[in-house]
Amino acid sequence: FEIYSPKLEESVEFFKNILGMDEVGRRGNSVYMRAYEDHYHNTLIITENDVAGLGHIALRATSAQALERRVAEIEKTGYGIGWIEGDVGHGRAYQFTTPDGHKIELLWDVEYYEAPEDQKTPLLNRPQKRPNRGVPVRRLDHINLLASDTDKNVEFLKEVLGFNLRERIVADDDSSIAAWLSVSNLVHDIAIMGDALGESGRLHHICYWYGFPQHLSDVADLLIEAGYNIEAGPGKHGVTQAAFLYVMEPGGNRVELFGDPGYQIFDPSWRTVEWKGKDLEKSIIWHGSTLPQEFFQYGTPIKSGELVKP
Repeated sequence: FEIYSPKLEESVEFFKNILGMDEVGRRGNSVYMRAYEDHYHNTLIITENDVAGLGHIALRATSAQALERRVAEIEKTGYGIGWIEGDVGHGRAYQFTTPDGHKIELLWDVEYYEAPEDQKTPLLNRPQKRPNRGVPVRRLDHINLLASDTDKNVEFLKEVLGFNLRERIVADDDSSIAAWLSVSNLVHDIAIMGDALGESGRLHHICYWYGFPQHLSDVADLLIEAGYNIEAGPGKHGVTQAAFLYVMEPGGNRVELFGDPGYQIFDPSWRTVEWKGKDLEKSIIWHGSTLPQEFFQYGTPIKSGELVKP
């Protein structure tokens, strides 16, 4: 993922010293970073910009042939932008947007991370040593997007990119207020939430994964003492069953930290879980701190009429 930050170096410091991520390269006004169990060269790009927000999402196809097939389907929709030669860590990629305007790159050729000698670990299924800074996140988990029309974007992800709809929150008219989709065994690789301000193409949050709920308490201590703003958590969602903590990084983007993976899906005929009516009470918060009203309105870039940053 690429995020924009008006405070580049402060954002880099947050991800490096609090979340334990490594800086693996710079190009122009962009910094490339990774978590210690990410196998690719980088999973996060922070690019200096006047305002915070989403630069782009990068998705990998299942093969070189699948990339070409998927591009052909995307071009039929009218949302295609075109091919680029590549970027730090990956080869040629096809750019397009969601119906709401979020930019996505689809690619196949990637560079796998090769740790320097002093960072190699005898744990051969881990790309590098566990960092000794902050409370290090283990891997990229998911992204949550705000959209002016949730169902239109959900259908695009399903029909054009092959995502599966795992859970959704349903309005009285059976439209989706929010939806969680994946192409993996995770409950969601991408989530779509209706933008309460009616805006298009905004970012709600990016998420990194720990694997242990205790790490949320550990990192909360670091965040508070370092003066960062914890928006909510630690707590547990009903949707996905995952332990969470939300914090604002210095550039203004919301970051979620997952304390465990919730549950995983292995059923090939999975039926979408729908939360509505009386069940909604436990859908967002199963236990722990409640979410402030700003959680449902604040996104990046900030738009006119929005509540001030929480």
